[in-house]
Amino acid sequence: MEDSTNGEGSTSSPAPDVIVDRRLLRANTLHGSIPQIKRSKKFKSHCGLERSKSDRSTQNTALDHPRAKLFDDDKMSNKKKLKILKRIATVKDNGTVEFEVPDNVSRELVFESVDASIALNDERNLESLEVHCKPPMQIVMLIVGTRGDVQPFLAIGKRLQSYGHRVRLATHANFKEFVLSSGLEFFPLGGDPKILAEYMVKNKGFLPSTPSEISIQRKQMKEIIYSLLSACENPDDSGVSFKAEAIIANPPAYGHKHVAEALKIPIHVFFTMPWTPTAVFPHPLSRIKQSAGYRLSYQIVDSMIWLGIRDMINDFRKKKLKLRPVTYLSGAHGFSSDIPYGYIWSPHIVPKPIDWGPKIDVVGFCFLDLASNYEPPEPLVKWLDAGEKPVYVGFGSLPLQEPEKMTEIILEALEKTGQRGIINKGWGGLGNRLKDSVYLLDNCPHDWLFLQCKAVVHHGGAGTTAAGLKAACPTTIVPFFGDQPFWGDRVHARGVGPAPIPIDEFTLPKLIDAIQFMLEPKVKECAFEVANAMNSEDGVEGAVKAFFKHLPSRTESDEHESPPVSSSFLRQYSRPVRKCFGCS
Repeated sequence: MEDSTNGEGSTSSPAPDVIVDRRLLRANTLHGSIPQIKRSKKFKSHCGLERSKSDRSTQNTALDHPRAKLFDDDKMSNKKKLKILKRIATVKDNGTVEFEVPDNVSRELVFESVDASIALNDERNLESLEVHCKPPMQIVMLIVGTRGDVQPFLAIGKRLQSYGHRVRLATHANFKEFVLSSGLEFFPLGGDPKILAEYMVKNKGFLPSTPSEISIQRKQMKEIIYSLLSACENPDDSGVSFKAEAIIANPPAYGHKHVAEALKIPIHVFFTMPWTPTAVFPHPLSRIKQSAGYRLSYQIVDSMIWLGIRDMINDFRKKKLKLRPVTYLSGAHGFSSDIPYGYIWSPHIVPKPIDWGPKIDVVGFCFLDLASNYEPPEPLVKWLDAGEKPVYVGFGSLPLQEPEKMTEIILEALEKTGQRGIINKGWGGLGNRLKDSVYLLDNCPHDWLFLQCKAVVHHGGAGTTAAGLKAACPTTIVPFFGDQPFWGDRVHARGVGPAPIPIDEFTLPKLIDAIQFMLEPKVKECAFEVANAMNSEDGVEGAVKAFFKHLPSRTESDEHESPPVSSSFLRQYSRPVRKCFGCS
């Protein structure tokens, strides 16, 4: 997550960096493509289809290894699975999880492959749908993160409001004025986005790197979780009563699904990064290069998140929601399997994977128009008029370890490439020493600013990336954590920027090379092609249509209740993770 106005850094749901053993067998696929699985006429996958004799022979060989049986739920006892899991998965002191997959595990066994034709059935194109008149609803949005995470939901909320619905956006108190000025109702959620961002930058994952940070992170998470129910049913400062009839949320809200279960109302999850298992690309919070491990990476990250917050969720369920505790893994493993997901990015940048079913939509980037009401300061206008378009450099709210050193690198790179520059000071403290050819900026809407720039360098949050691409700006991404490497790879693959430069590798030679790459005419031409494609999209309308498409009737909503799914074999494995979080 990030800030498409200020370039704020992601505080997306913290999760471990996941390291899968390099001995994973390699699938016959390229990054960003669907594995090509050869099927005989008798081939059948996990869904119950019959395999050919040769396939069955391969399957039996794979299952000869005891670790392979971990992925076959029907062939092995839970006790044995636990022993295998504890042998192949190790939680490291730095918060990463090393996970080894046996060489001879069948790909279909690991992936739980689905027939692509099944995913394509019952698919309804969002562009062809009409937003039918619905009875007015009271909708609450539960959004956790930085200003950039809030911003697309403001756009969605305003559109829902235009269709006659009452919309409350519940997020951190820091953004109260931002929400109210957009015309939506506001309700405060717990948690401080600045603390969350600092934690994520330092740890680069879910598990704390030092015991001293356990209490800080748990306090933030508990504040978020325990504020959700009030946001759905308590009056705001105006005193006007409110009772949510539907929930829209992003995954870092943690307890949103459980609140929906307690209130027996529909929920729709929207996010700016992949959260649904796919064989096309790995979970953005994992570190897996082998395509054979892509789908598995979602299960691992999801499992580790749940093991880290399970005690708080169950405490919340018992004390606030009056629900029985759960032991299953949330997310992709059970409770959310029936929840519709909408992904807020352009299908021209990341097409919808073919193994995502009809309950998952790629709706397009959701832009909030801030440029039309923005009055730039006179000194900035004069500076822009005094020379060529500049190169923008900024990392928003992300804390920097050595801001002075980074400033020196940026200034020297601009000088050596002969470029003017705009530096966004942000929370990191860039721009301690400037030249006449560089302008220091505190705050400015990206949808206005990037139109004034020839290229942009930033951390790679989804909204900032989208704003740059929409403005036809060649883009260099300097990822810090989370989904930022994912967007860096997407930008490079699309030909609109160089390979990403991880923040730990940010050097003068690499920045010079990146700027020179962005100045190539063919890169600019590619940026224009992407911008033209994106300009034909309306992600906000796509999100609203997706919400209505999956909205059940009142009768269906009343009858909907997902029973908990048992997964007791992970109970003992949770102990080392819970210990990391100071859980009893």
